[in-house]
Amino acid sequence: MAIRQISVFLENKQGALEQALGVLADAGVDLRAMAIADTQDFGILRLIARNHATDAAVAALRGAGYVLSVNYVVAVEIPDEPGGLLKVLSLLAAEGVNIEYSYAYLTASENKACAVLRVSDNAHAEEVLGAHGIVTRMTKGGVEPAV
Repeated sequence: MAIRQISVFLENKQGALEQALGVLADAGVDLRAMAIADTQDFGILRLIARNHATDAAVAALRGAGYVLSVNYVVAVEIPDEPGGLLKVLSLLAAEGVNIEYSYAYLTASENKACAVLRVSDNAHAEEVLGAHGIVTRMTKGGVEPAV
């Protein structure tokens, strides 16, 4: 099941990330995953909030004047072993699913890793992975399913 990801546009200047994360902390939003990509002038902070806090995160950030978007991504559990992610990517490539970007996050399990994938077709990606027994969302303490 696809999950909602928040993409926040930040100036690339000292303290910008700290300020945005402070807004979320003050709103009581716990983050499950985070990645940042930057250029010389700006960055995109990508966030996944824990346990149904996406709406609160969006409201807090917009209230503080941040420009953001919300889109859907797929979280994939993979074996924490060499080639674990490669297997997932190869299955998707064989079925014509394009990966736009990806980032990883930690889980409580020692033998599993998780990757967040922004793909060309979430439903098709989930269908392909599900057919191969690959879990496409967190099952405990997890991220918010799409509503």
